[in-house]
Amino acid sequence: MAFRIYTKTGDEGETGLFGGKRLPKSHIRIDAYGTVDELNSYIGLVRDYTENDATRSLLKEIQDRLFTIGSNLASDPDKKMTVPDIKPEDILLLEKEMDRMNDALPELKNFILPGGHPSVSTCHISRCVCRRAERLVVALAQQEWVEPIIIQYLNRLSDYLFVLARQIADERGVEEVNWAPRKKGL
Repeated sequence: MAFRIYTKTGDEGETGLFGGKRLPKSHIRIDAYGTVDELNSYIGLVRDYTENDATRSLLKEIQDRLFTIGSNLASDPDKKMTVPDIKPEDILLLEKEMDRMNDALPELKNFILPGGHPSVSTCHISRCVCRRAERLVVALAQQEWVEPIIIQYLNRLSDYLFVLARQIADERGVEEVNWAPRKKGL
């Protein structure tokens, strides 16, 4: 018999954490790991648009780390469970990659608007979803224990996605559009 994806246990508006604890689907913990899952899907879309093999490989690594974060957030915080972890080296990898990309990009002198190519826009959408995931995890951490490195990783990842959007624009020859604020009184 094939594995069935549906369990019917969530039909009453609750879901289970790893470890058995049940929570309402509206709980901030569920919102946090659901948003991390949404982010992972967008990263997959960015990876699909990317032709650079090294970037595709790093995006796959990032997706693996996001699954790690999701498994941490989806685990009962009251039970000692063995789950994969995020390491300082994961953050360092993002920082090194940002430094490498920034060294090859023109200096950023203005705020830029998302757009120019679907791959650039998707990268910016991923960045925004990452920031939302970070905000939700911070809010969760104000109520329950969350590994601080998870927040750090999400923070750095959103920075990485901004720089990656700029690199993709550069690789595709897409001109960055500077934000032109309206002058007061006009």
